[in-house]
Amino acid sequence: MSHLHHTYADRPHPEYVVLDIGDRHGALIIHADAALHGVEVEISPAGHDDHRSHKEVLERSINGRPAYTVVFESLERGEYTLWTHGEPRARGVQIEAGGIAEVDWRTQSVAA
Repeated sequence: MSHLHHTYADRPHPEYVVLDIGDRHGALIIHADAALHGVEVEISPAGHDDHRSHKEVLERSINGRPAYTVVFESLERGEYTLWTHGEPRARGVQIEAGGIAEVDWRTQSVAA
């Protein structure tokens, strides 16, 4: 009898994400292609590559269509580096207090 290994990213995530933003914190949303579904994205403050936290690219639904996103819901304002597969993918990502930054890693634009 085989046992299937399921991860948190395996299922769609219809639930809402609560963003914790305000005087010192902002949020980051990364838009990705389906090819990155389940991939771990790490984030570190600029200049501190060894202080990383991570989230997986999850399938969500936007306007009834699948959307693949990573949401870092509470980040102190400042600059960050984003990592995939242990390599830096984007440096200098700016987080503003009370704001929501967005990074688009999709290879094709999405028609409205």
